Amino acid sequence: MIEVEVFVEIDAPPAVVWETLLEFEYYPEWNPISRTVEGVEIDGTERRGRYQPVDSRRFLDGPMIVTVEPYRRLAWLDRFVLPFALDRYHEFHLVPIDDGERTRLLQRETVRGALVPLVFDEGQVERAFVAMNKAIAARAERRTSATA
Repeated sequence: MIEVEVFVEIDAPPAVVWETLLEFEYYPEWNPISRTVEGVEIDGTERRGRYQPVDSRRFLDGPMIVTVEPYRRLAWLDRFVLPFALDRYHEFHLVPIDDGERTRLLQRETVRGALVPLVFDEGQVERAFVAMNKAIAARAERRTSATA
């Protein structure tokens, strides 16, 4: 099992960061990791766009949303088509800081399975998460400053 965690502090409240995360249809515009997400249901609303990361050499079934705690936590699971080969559990945690005016965002991925040593590059994933967290922060902060 390998776990990669990346944190960022965002000058926007958790509600703004949450909405940024859920706008899957706009991922192609700003998200350096994921191009699109499709068929994901959150709060009774199906989100459109097919999940397709930048690295298209995937043979995963997912993602399947496994946890939704509005404004606090979103998690999904990707599984390789063969059992026990490769499971990727991906999650976002939003923690309010500075009386809820700002957000500490954790992006974490836990991978396990027989193929992990062959296909998982921990350094590359960490760099990608840093880039995605910066992009989430920039998008959420622009929204916050536009409404101030």
